[in-house]
Amino acid sequence: MSSTNNKTWFDQQPRIELGQSPTPLEPLDRLSEELGGPRIWLKRDDCTGLATGGNKTRKLEYLMADALAQEANCIVTYGAVQSNHARQTAAACAKLGLPCHLLLSERVDWPHDSYAHQGNMLLDRLLGAQIHVSSLDDVTERRKSLLTKLAGQDKRIYEIPAGGSSAVGALGYTRCLAELMVQCRNRNIGTDLIVHASASAGTQAGLVFGKSLLGMPGQILGINVFHPDPQTLKDRILTLAQTMSERWPDAAVGKTFQVDVNHAYFGDGYGLPTRACINAIRMAAQLEGLLFDPVYSGKALAALIDQINLGNFNHLTDVILVHTGGSASLGAYIDAFDE
Repeated sequence: MSSTNNKTWFDQQPRIELGQSPTPLEPLDRLSEELGGPRIWLKRDDCTGLATGGNKTRKLEYLMADALAQEANCIVTYGAVQSNHARQTAAACAKLGLPCHLLLSERVDWPHDSYAHQGNMLLDRLLGAQIHVSSLDDVTERRKSLLTKLAGQDKRIYEIPAGGSSAVGALGYTRCLAELMVQCRNRNIGTDLIVHASASAGTQAGLVFGKSLLGMPGQILGINVFHPDPQTLKDRILTLAQTMSERWPDAAVGKTFQVDVNHAYFGDGYGLPTRACINAIRMAAQLEGLLFDPVYSGKALAALIDQINLGNFNHLTDVILVHTGGSASLGAYIDAFDE
C-alpha cells in the first residue's frame, strides 16, 4: 500500500485526538555507551498525555471515537488494581465529560499497603472515576452486577476490554508504527528491531498489523510480562491481528502475521518486578534521567539490556524500544526499591 493510500486509509478511521503526537524518538547514548551494543532509541509513548501518558492513550483515541459514534454515555473498563489503562481511560472520560467505571481485580500478590492506595489508584480517584475493586475470583459476577445496575439506570454503556485491546483499540499502534517509520526515515535510523512490553496483546497486534500494512521489514519483539504461558499471548496477538484484517479488508494486508514473543524476563508473575527489572529502572534513571515502571516498561528494558549484554544484537546498528509508560505506578512499588 502506498504512503498516500496509507494516509487516506488512516484518515477514514474515526479518531478523537486525546494525546500528544508524534511522541519523541530520542537516543539513549549514555546507556548505549555503557552497554557497548547498538545505539538504543526510545520511542517516548510515556509522553502521550492523559494524566502522565502511556500506550493506552493511542488506543483510547479510537475507542472513545467508537463509543461516541454509538452514542454511549457511560464507559466501563477493566484491569488490575494498578492498571495504567484504567488511569488513562479515567482521564479520557474526564476530558470528554463521560462517567467512568473501573472494575479493578486484585490479581497481583504485592503485599505492601502502598499498592492499594498510591500510584494509579490515587490518580484514578483524582480523575473522578467510580472504582470497584474485586477479588480475581469474583470479577465475572461483579461485572454482571455492575452492567445490570447501570443498564437499570438507562445508561448506554460502552465496554472497553482490559488494556483497550480490541481491534479498534489496537489501531492506535498501527498508527504509531506509521509515525515511527516516518521519524526513522527522516533521521536514517534503522528499524530492524522494535522491542516493547507485551501483555493484553493490543499494542503488539497493532504493530504486527501495521508491519504488514506498511511493508515494514523489521522485527516486532514483544517481551511477555503478563501470561504464564507465552503461547497464550502469541495466540491472542495473532487472533487480534487477524480480526483487524477481517474488519478492514480494504487495508489490503497480508494474510499471515509474524508474532515474536520473549518469555525469559517474566519472573515470578505479572506485576512482580524482577531484580533485573529494578536494576534496569535504576540504570535508566541514573544514566538518562528517565523513569520506567516495574510492571511493563521496566521488564522490557531489562530484557533489552540483557540481550545486548549477551551479544545477541551485535549485528544491529540501531534498536528501538517503545516506552509504553507506567511510571505513575512507581509510588505503589516503593518497597521494591529498598536498598
